[in-house]
Amino acid sequence: MKRLINLSPSLGGRWLLGLLPFVLLAMVYLSLSNARLAENPNDRLLPAPATMAQSFHHLATAENVRTGQVTLWADTFASLERLLIGVTISALIGLSVGLLNGGLPLIRAKLSPLVTVVSLIPPMAILPILFIAFGTGEAAKIALIVIGVTPFLIRDLQGHALRLPDEQLIKAQTLGGSSWQILVRVLLPQLTPRLLNATRLALGTAWLFLIAAEAIASQEGLGYRIFLVRRYLSMDVILPYVAWITFLAFLLDQALAWTSRLAFPWYHAGEGDQK
Repeated sequence: MKRLINLSPSLGGRWLLGLLPFVLLAMVYLSLSNARLAENPNDRLLPAPATMAQSFHHLATAENVRTGQVTLWADTFASLERLLIGVTISALIGLSVGLLNGGLPLIRAKLSPLVTVVSLIPPMAILPILFIAFGTGEAAKIALIVIGVTPFLIRDLQGHALRLPDEQLIKAQTLGGSSWQILVRVLLPQLTPRLLNATRLALGTAWLFLIAAEAIASQEGLGYRIFLVRRYLSMDVILPYVAWITFLAFLLDQALAWTSRLAFPWYHAGEGDQK
């Protein structure tokens, strides 16, 4: 008899098992929503799916009278612009500092304690400082993402560099490689795919900081819209926006995964055997 630990579902089985929790959650929501609406047709806490679809369609197609823009797409483009700029800056800083910290002990001795301390500071605690320093414009929101994500990327890449086999560095030095050549030709190619994976893990945190910053000081954005309509208990807007944010986060995650598999197939060589 096969042990449970050795049983793996087929491709179709994985899809069915993966969809099962979503189906159960949908059934629970429909049951609770129908019960509340039967008791009070004007209940706003758990709106019917048709109501949410109607509200989402209106936000995605109707122009805002004040701005002349379609609300959903204006919010989406504003949030994605802030997120992508912040994550890109974080990735560039994280790769540069993580490479230097992981490859050069003198640099690591100077910067590693600072990175550790910064990573322990709750980014939300310094959000008022960012607003004071940068104002309530785009810079403060992007800075919050950078401060919140960069230390994680640096520590992850530094740790990965330190876990690489010493034999690689010894062979490179034996062949006459300089410190710069070892960093660029030995460490960098192995840290780059790791950066993409670490960025995928950091996307959820980046979204959290973005939504929080938009909720406090913004005129457009997905987080701004959610916190704007919360005072009216407009769950028919809030829930579709949450689902839309989740869908965008999924697309970004899959885009990074696809880029990593395409650019660094050797890094994912063993994944097929594990499925």
